[in-house]
Amino acid sequence: MITVKAPGKLYIAGEYAVVETGQPAVIVALNQFVTVRVEPAHGMGRIQSKQYQENSLIWRRQGDEMVFDNRDNPFHYILSAIHLTEAYASEQGKPLRLFNLYVDSDLDSADGRKFGLGSSAAVTVGTVKALLQFYDLALSQEQIYKLSAIAHLDIQGNGSLGDIAASVFGGWIAYRSFDREWLRAQRNLVSLSELLTMPWPGLDIELLTPPQSLRLLIGWTGSPASTSHLVDQIKAATSRSQAQYKQFLRRSRAVVEKLVQGFRDGNLAVIKQQISRNRFLLQQLSQFSHVHIETMKLSSLCDLAIQAGGAAKTSGAGGGDCGIVILDRTVDADALIAQWHKIGVQHLPLNVHLIQPPVVPRLREARSFCQQEKRSRFPCIFSEKYGRALAYLL
Repeated sequence: MITVKAPGKLYIAGEYAVVETGQPAVIVALNQFVTVRVEPAHGMGRIQSKQYQENSLIWRRQGDEMVFDNRDNPFHYILSAIHLTEAYASEQGKPLRLFNLYVDSDLDSADGRKFGLGSSAAVTVGTVKALLQFYDLALSQEQIYKLSAIAHLDIQGNGSLGDIAASVFGGWIAYRSFDREWLRAQRNLVSLSELLTMPWPGLDIELLTPPQSLRLLIGWTGSPASTSHLVDQIKAATSRSQAQYKQFLRRSRAVVEKLVQGFRDGNLAVIKQQISRNRFLLQQLSQFSHVHIETMKLSSLCDLAIQAGGAAKTSGAGGGDCGIVILDRTVDADALIAQWHKIGVQHLPLNVHLIQPPVVPRLREARSFCQQEKRSRFPCIFSEKYGRALAYLL
């Protein structure tokens, strides 16, 4: 039995803008997981989940046809991940086999409601990683990201795929999305194996280290929201307000870049300031698009956090789900959590999930290592913050 865990995520900043090529966002992986198990099967394979049930379908009328929307059904992401991973396995000369695949998720509440932690991305990544092990295929984190991103994009059709990056790399990341039109064109020109080794235009992933004084607090409104449907609404609305949308993109880029620099400098004050500015930009986007991003409960969650000395905003597409708060560790978080409880907001006591990168122990070797990897067109990040050299191959 092969067992793989993939973490959930929350967006910290850059929502909506990040769906555009090269636009930045900050995302964090959390210690709440989708677990995927795979074992050989004989005669007939099975895909089974404790949480995911094919018991409802969303559809609309297109002329006389019923058109189904499968984007919020995790089984379709599992099937897409299986299809793409087995396509890659076939290209590598691996004979395809029968298997049983079992999925268990911590990313939903006890009554089945979504926390908004990216369950579709986590189940995609978990399925891809488990099947790569099953077929004895070794891929880098970057290649796992690319394979999972293609599988996810085939179902969702929109979004930035930043949640895939968080689930693959873990920790705090700065993320810029790739050119999806380029990807669609390349899929008709090159093999899947070639596509996983090519540089993707616009894609950039950087691991961030938060200041030691930073505390992340997460509040859940209890109202699930559909990211794909909200992104659809924003896309339709902003197509009619191009000038305002372009201004939103410029301002979002500036805010997130300053936020990322705040992480690099270990400056909590800058991080909090840019979180607050990002909230204001999302409120402006909501006003001119007429899409309800910050619900009343999310507004109350944020306002109470600001009164307690934190910086707060909606996370992800909004419309429900979670709000995030950045606090100094000296602030009494228990008092804020008690206030949230009174207005029906549940504190999610989650921590950041780190996936350890390879370590190059000597400074000179690390610098040479990074330079070589940059020349070979693989992004590499070099840090001397703690007196040792860390090289991250993404």
